[in-house]
Amino acid sequence: MKQENEGNQSIFPKKSPEEIKDQLKSFLRRKILSIRNYIFTFLKWAVVAGVTGCTGGFIGGLFHESVKYVTELHNANPFLLYFLPFAGLLLVLMYRGLKFDSDPGTNIVINSVRSHNEVPILIAPLIFAATVITQLFGGSAGREGAALQLGGSIGRQMGGIFKLDEKDMHIAIMCGMSSVFSALFGTPLTAVIFAIEVISVGVFYYSALVPCLIASLSGFAVSSLMGAAPLYFAVEHFPDIEILTLLRVLLLGVLCAVVSIIFCITLKNTAKLFKKLFKNSYIRIFVGGLIVVILTLIINTHRFNGTGMEYIERVFNGGQVVWFDFIMKIIFTAVTISAGFKGGEIVPTMFIGTAFGYFAGSLLGLDPQFGAAIGLVATFCGVVNCPVASIILSVEIFGAHGLIFFAVAVSVSYMLSGYYGLYSSQKILYSKLKAEYININAK
Repeated sequence: MKQENEGNQSIFPKKSPEEIKDQLKSFLRRKILSIRNYIFTFLKWAVVAGVTGCTGGFIGGLFHESVKYVTELHNANPFLLYFLPFAGLLLVLMYRGLKFDSDPGTNIVINSVRSHNEVPILIAPLIFAATVITQLFGGSAGREGAALQLGGSIGRQMGGIFKLDEKDMHIAIMCGMSSVFSALFGTPLTAVIFAIEVISVGVFYYSALVPCLIASLSGFAVSSLMGAAPLYFAVEHFPDIEILTLLRVLLLGVLCAVVSIIFCITLKNTAKLFKKLFKNSYIRIFVGGLIVVILTLIINTHRFNGTGMEYIERVFNGGQVVWFDFIMKIIFTAVTISAGFKGGEIVPTMFIGTAFGYFAGSLLGLDPQFGAAIGLVATFCGVVNCPVASIILSVEIFGAHGLIFFAVAVSVSYMLSGYYGLYSSQKILYSKLKAEYININAK
């Protein structure tokens, strides 16, 4: 027995009160440091993301009002379209004058989140002015390209002011993207998830969730005070959840995936064709502007010029859709962007999805307005490869009543749209078909 007790003492040696006290102090010290680290990090991002969000919200609100003003000005003076080719020359001159001979556009912002690449401060004023000019003279382009580039530039500059390290700088850039996207579209939750999800498909940067949420809500609040209204469309009739209806929605999701692929391929091939035919940037953009003018005169309507947001609003307010509307918007947008005019592709994507969903939904036996809503969200998902952001978008702009239908269409569109996307710098890290790491760029 004595030997056994001696063995236990050797295995579990007795500690003096001083040793126990020192160990307890060490344990408490580690816990306090850990808690302090969490609190410090939260407070740091509350300040950095809050300031970034307010700045992005102000600039985004100003940009929103500018685009709104020039759009109304163009609608009141349609003859401005005839000056589009000359406006294009001005854009090339602006970018070349500031040493942006080869403008990487939104891709530079997406790349900066994964690398040491910086977002030049001049990107912000350039894309602001260039997008406003494109809208004033009737180019077919959206505004999210400006949102992401403005936001990325703002986030990068704020990260520099607060002396953030490389990893935190990436989060600051995503905060800027979230804030301006939220300010422009009035969809704060979509802005958060989109900014995080669009960078690397298959990987979600959870550490950026709180900072981006703070930035997005701050940007949304500031832009709301400036008069920017949230993006919301009313759908009068959501069908009951039935097997046949779900199958129809599923099939519409498949078709939207096809349309999204066609849109991405058209954009990229048109850009290649323009660069091949017109080596000179001035000639390229002038010819592109001229084609937009001629096409507008041939079809005798201006509904394919500009972002297309007014068209979407009309559809959900009871307006009608012509079956080829989505085709014409693809052509107008491809020519505008490929020629060198500035803006984005997401609002035109929403136009395309709305028009196609209305037309195809009617053929499938769905309510046309409901089909338009499904088409908008499913086509959006197909071109940006962001299924979670797309589902949240459906709730923010249409309400939660049809959530199951949107989830079905989005999931199908995401899977079947393959690895095509609007942004060539977007990384597809994991396969859409199996749990496999592939690490490729979007086509």
